[in-house]
Amino acid sequence: MRPEEIIIRPIITEKSNEDMQLGKYTFEVAKNANKISIANAIEKLFEVKVLSVNTMNVKGKEKRVGVHVGMTSNWKKAIVTIDTNPTETKYLAKGGKEVKSNKKYKNTIDAFSA
Repeated sequence: MRPEEIIIRPIITEKSNEDMQLGKYTFEVAKNANKISIANAIEKLFEVKVLSVNTMNVKGKEKRVGVHVGMTSNWKKAIVTIDTNPTETKYLAKGGKEVKSNKKYKNTIDAFSA
């Protein structure tokens, strides 16, 4: 699956706004997505370093319109913790030479603040 198919939309509530200061962002994701694919999709779409992903399945609620009773659909929620202080990664290459990774990470997800 493509990253655009995995991440459906951000979830913006009071609690999720408070968690953004801690580097935790909440998304509605595809039901069949696993934690690894969610982390890869977030890193690719928003260019941030993902530290952890917590997922949960949310059951649909019973809704009533007049005499008709129905259910809203089930969906999956992911709380993604990003690295708010990314540093350059150093590693030893062949021959013992120290090399820095050239990948730049952001410290926030700009789509939430816009």
